[in-house]
Amino acid sequence: MENKIDIKSLQYDELKAFVAELGQPKFRADQIFSWLHEKCVNSFEEMTNLSGALKAELNEKCEIRNITKRQVLTSEIDGTKKYLFELYDGNLIESVMMRYKHGNSVCVSSQVGCAMGCSFCASTIDGCVRDLTASEILDQVYEIQKDIGERVSNIVIMGMGEPLVNYDNVVGFVRLVSDENALHISQRNITISTCGIVPAIIRLCKEQLKVTLALSLHAPNDEIRKRIMPIAKKYSMKEILDACEIYFKETGRRVTFEYCLIDGINDKPEHAKELADLLKGKGAHVNLIPVNPTPENNYGAAKEKDIKKFQEILEKEHVTATRRREMGRDISGACGQLVRRKS
Repeated sequence: MENKIDIKSLQYDELKAFVAELGQPKFRADQIFSWLHEKCVNSFEEMTNLSGALKAELNEKCEIRNITKRQVLTSEIDGTKKYLFELYDGNLIESVMMRYKHGNSVCVSSQVGCAMGCSFCASTIDGCVRDLTASEILDQVYEIQKDIGERVSNIVIMGMGEPLVNYDNVVGFVRLVSDENALHISQRNITISTCGIVPAIIRLCKEQLKVTLALSLHAPNDEIRKRIMPIAKKYSMKEILDACEIYFKETGRRVTFEYCLIDGINDKPEHAKELADLLKGKGAHVNLIPVNPTPENNYGAAKEKDIKKFQEILEKEHVTATRRREMGRDISGACGQLVRRKS
């Protein structure tokens, strides 16, 4: 399979060039792209308006990497669905579908596992096996749409993995899923989450994408951040915030800061004041997330009174903050709970 072209990962222009190399007319590329990204078929045999000879040639030179749905859990609290998918090589990933008033939002994975080592996150427990291809990230959206029979309107690349470590495939996915000839999901409705890979944030500024960047901050200073996030030993808070400032200036897209509140570690009024001092005047928005339980850590979620006080302090200092809903917590589908095994 390694020698075959992963055809679903090709951008529209790349597919046109490939089809031209086969000596086929341009409209064949339009047909194939539509079959892959609008009708979301899983085989060349399903492409009924292609000749038998062309389908045979495509089968010989290309592959359609499909993912297989192995398990679906549905939250009894809020209807959130968590999907366990198997990849072509037997590896497993998880994705989550959340329903909001504004539409269906899907949280997709970008890697099999994660190597970042954040102490509050289950996805990183067994490390990272490999990056996902653009098509494998896409297929999470396609298969969930098939399952629910409804359109996905928002995507967060916030599942298993660090998206900016798998930079090329993630950017390729964004371009494909937002292509006007495919699902055409607005880039403004796509969020890329990162724990702070500084060179990749700077590189992302130049892509001319309109996506939202979400920074997993989770601490008001380097000392606390190093305790819970190993990446903080490589990039300081100043380096990361400077990169976020550049991203905002270059793209005009406000950066969202994710802040996981852990009882007794980063949830006190002095932490809120320190965070406000860091972020005020930067047009920042903070998502406050009580840490979600996992079997592998003994962290406790911040108390409601502490969350409320934390938010009040931020807003008093003119830093907007939202207390995020814990969607899918009862099925281990919330932030930090995704793993690559059956629940």
